[in-house]
Amino acid sequence: MDPVTAVAAAGVALVAKAALESAGQEAGRSGWAGGARLVERIRARFRGNAAAEQSLEQVTGSPDNESAQQDLERQLAAHMLLDSDFEAEIRRLVDEAVAAQGRSGAQISAGLIKNAQVFNGKVEVQGNWTTS
Repeated sequence: MDPVTAVAAAGVALVAKAALESAGQEAGRSGWAGGARLVERIRARFRGNAAAEQSLEQVTGSPDNESAQQDLERQLAAHMLLDSDFEAEIRRLVDEAVAAQGRSGAQISAGLIKNAQVFNGKVEVQGNWTTS
């Protein structure tokens, strides 16, 4: 997975996480308050592009919708490739999220990131583990 796609996948996971926290009224308790900033920055960049705006709204409205997440990931990666300043800003916001989660112990659910590659520190798995 190329770096832009990896950042886009992580960004989409964070957008979905922010939407879930907001729906669960957990946003105020989150260790990283940048979820809303990330969503608003993406929304501002997508303004005027109906397809991109719709992909963001689908994920914020239905964070568990895998198809919507994939569409948003494609839209986000495309916009990042077209604008290096936007790419740098999204990369910074994602890096801030990773750093904040390390401080607070917060986690991004593996269900949200699915098959995205995440480059981070030690990974611990607990519970029943079945592979196929």
